[in-house]
This record gives sequence, structure tokens and C-alpha cells, in this order.
Amino acid sequence: MMRRGGAKVASSLLNSARPRLFSTATTSTIRSIMSHETSHLLKPAAADLAGMNTWICSPAVRFASTAANPRKTEKESSAVGGDEGEKGIASYWGVEPSKITKEDGTEWKWNCFRPWETYKADMTIDLSKHHVPTTFLDRLAYWTVKSLRWPTDLFFQRRYGCRAMMLETVAAVPGMVGGMLLHFKSLRRFEQSGGWIKALLEEAENERMHLMTFMEVAKPKWYERALVITVQGVFFNAYFLGYLISPKFAHRMVGYLEEEAIHSYTEFLKELDKGNIDNVPAPAIAIDYWRLPADATLRDVVMVVRADEAHHRDVNHFASDIHYQGRELKEAPAPVGYH
Repeated sequence: MMRRGGAKVASSLLNSARPRLFSTATTSTIRSIMSHETSHLLKPAAADLAGMNTWICSPAVRFASTAANPRKTEKESSAVGGDEGEKGIASYWGVEPSKITKEDGTEWKWNCFRPWETYKADMTIDLSKHHVPTTFLDRLAYWTVKSLRWPTDLFFQRRYGCRAMMLETVAAVPGMVGGMLLHFKSLRRFEQSGGWIKALLEEAENERMHLMTFMEVAKPKWYERALVITVQGVFFNAYFLGYLISPKFAHRMVGYLEEEAIHSYTEFLKELDKGNIDNVPAPAIAIDYWRLPADATLRDVVMVVRADEAHHRDVNHFASDIHYQGRELKEAPAPVGYH
């Protein structure tokens, strides 16, 4: 009796689910495939067995990909005018890198950024501006940054290339943290951010490009790399917590951090002008990113990086002022593309 009842329930469920899972055309196709006349279709070719998993399902509902395990192969093709090979990945999905060239027709060799992301730095920005701390949070942010400068001066002293490398690994954190938290806030509240997500992520990306540039100049040693890992891990978690508690404090602290960066790069320039640091040719990545002349030097790179830091100073002090006025960032248009 229980068997009959279970069979009836299963049959009822199957009848109700059949229109959703299988179309009429699919059902008839399955029946024809199972017939004696077309039984030879059930013998897949060897290439099919080797290359993909075949599933029988409705055209409207796919339960599994026909290429669940896409084959990836590396192929070598000789480079034009050289012996080096260009490695490519062949994939079922057909996602291939685009061929990009410069204005003069030469090949664009950077994958970390594209020509439309480059720019000429605004060198006319006021470098002397300073936000005088007036409230308790302002003073706390100011002296937090000042206290972080002391161990940096003690460790790096006059090695400004390595100091810049350390500075950029820290400076690239706040924009990413702030952009990430605003992104999740936008998702939770179903609201736009006024462009601030993009502005803060642009800041983080710009700081990362500073690091990519100074990596070519400083050539950090293993213990300096270990220090970067340690400092970044501590600073990320501290800033993340600080932004959750008080965004006005977090942005104000970054504003003061950028003011210190301007001071550090000014000292860097003084050492270059005195001849204490070799004014070597600018790295190729810097020439393309900031659209510098082909004969640009390290001094030119430091100049444009310092200008970038001044812009980041303005953005973060501006964001903190918005919070101090009791408003949210989305209420004021973000300075997207402010370089």
C-alpha cells in the first residue's frame, strides 16, 4: 500500500514539474533518440568524450555547462624581429587580450593600465595648503600621522627611494578601504554614491601606480619587503576599523598623511638637486602613465607624484569637511578624475 502511495506521489510530482524542466520539443527529441532507428546517436565520437561533457536538457534550462572543464593550452609564437616567444592561452570562452597601440603606432606594452587611463599631472596645484586642526578628531588625526612619521624617519633616514616605496604601500590602502565600504553601503541602501566610490578607487589605483614606478627605482631588499607586509597588514585593519567608527576622522587622517607625503617628496627633490641622489632616467612605466617626454628623469617623476599627492590631500580634506557638516558624501559630487 505504501509503495503504491509513494509511486502516485512521485508520478504526480513528475507530471507537475515536466513543463518546467523539459519543453515539448525536448521530450519528443529524447523519445526519438531512445528509439531503435536512432540508437547510433548514443555513441559519441572520441573527440566529444575527450573535449566536453554532454548533457540532455531543455534548451531554456541548462543544468551544467557543455564545457565544464575548458581545455587550456599554451602556444608559442615567435616574436617579430626576435627569438622570444609570445605566450597565449587558448580557451573555450574566447576571451583574448585586445591589441592596443600608441598614437605613433607602436605597440602598447602595459597590461596594468591603458592609454585612456593616462594623464598629464596638474603642476600648478598649491602645495602649501594645510588644514589647521581645530576639533579633537582633527588633532587626533594630525598627531596620529606625526607619530607614524617618527619610526619612518628613523628607519629610512635619507633613502628617499625606499621611503617612497613604503609610503605608497600605505597610501594606497585608504582609497581602497573607503571605496569598498561605500560600495557595500550603496548595495545595502539601494542608493548611488555620488561618484565617491569611483573617486576613492581612482585614488587607490593612482597610489598603486606610484608604487609600481618606485619599485623600478628603489629595488627594495628582502627585509624592506617584509616590513611592507607587516606595516600594510596593521594599517589596513586599523584604518578599516577607524573608517567604520568615524569616516570624518579617517578622511582627515589621510589628508594629513598626504601633507606629509608632499613634505617627503619635497625633501626628495632637494636631495636630487644637491646631487646626493642620482637623477637617473625615468622608468618607462612612468613616462607612459604621466605622458612624460621620452628624456624625462627621476626628478620629473617625483614632481608629478608630488602633485598627485596634493590632489589626494584636497579630496580627503574635502570628504572630511562634508562629514563635519552633518552630510553624507553622496550629497556632494565627487571629484572624479581630479588629478
